[in-house]
Amino acid sequence: MMEYDVLAKRVLGGYVLTDDEALAILDSPDADLLPLLHAAYMIRQYYYGNKVKLNMIINTKSGLCPENCGYCAQSIVSTAPIEKYAMMKQEEIVAGAARAVELNAGTYCIVASGRGPVNRELDIVIDSVKEIKSKYQQMTVCACLGLLKPEQALRLKEAGVDRYNHNINTSATHHTSITTSHTFDDRVNTIDLVKQSGISPCSGVIIGMRETKEDVISMARSLHAMDADSIPVNFLHAVDGTPLGGTDELAPRYCLKVLCLFRFMNPSKEIRISGGREVNLRSLQPFGLYPANSIFIGDYLTTAGQESDRDRQMLEDLGFEVDLEPLIKEPVSV
Repeated sequence: MMEYDVLAKRVLGGYVLTDDEALAILDSPDADLLPLLHAAYMIRQYYYGNKVKLNMIINTKSGLCPENCGYCAQSIVSTAPIEKYAMMKQEEIVAGAARAVELNAGTYCIVASGRGPVNRELDIVIDSVKEIKSKYQQMTVCACLGLLKPEQALRLKEAGVDRYNHNINTSATHHTSITTSHTFDDRVNTIDLVKQSGISPCSGVIIGMRETKEDVISMARSLHAMDADSIPVNFLHAVDGTPLGGTDELAPRYCLKVLCLFRFMNPSKEIRISGGREVNLRSLQPFGLYPANSIFIGDYLTTAGQESDRDRQMLEDLGFEVDLEPLIKEPVSV
């Protein structure tokens, strides 16, 4: 059996996994799952203790997207019967922040479909963020609006946006199998842009889109190179009417191994179990919080999430504490 605890201690000392070691984690026998989770928890506990960050998402613009992403019900190639609407009004976005406060979510994620925001949409987001920050000073506000121009990133920073999300979604080599309407480099460049503007970068992945294990390792390594502060790990919730509709290749135990890999490869970063956790991790959801330290609560963009009461009960049963401190980066214990 691989000595996962020894490997975890090496990672805490600054060691970076080789591809062979990363593949060994993904290929580990199920009998190794508990030792692997324990080792990943050693790293997680060093940086985050038993605290869990809660995030809530609001879909401020649904559908109407010209991109051809194969996983997305909002894309131009999707025939999924979703609600479609233009940009919400400011008061609706601010009301969503109030709901996030009620749910004890420390991060509020303002998301809009599309290739990137036009000025009118950006103005609404900026005015909303300013009002949210005036009411809830401690709230971390994350925006996810697609590809940005330099001046747009600066305006978001000036408005008070703390974090910007733009997922790489998959590996550079698998990218054209998922979308051809933008490139992998387009996504990396957007993260570089928000970093230059002083906004905390958030970028993550979707697992289960017919990628190889080598692709998964490449994703984790790319995010390490990008130095993303927050890494959402989504597990494909295939939607009928999308090119990836009907795809069902994930087992709960493999999902846990993926989360462990991302913790080993990005030890100090916020690892967030995101879309699809309910349908892919199923009864093993609580185990995911041993490698990960963050979850979404409430619904996602076009799919329903677990009831917030069940999430709260899960955290209580685990003995974990909700973390309301914004953007923790320093270890909590030695």
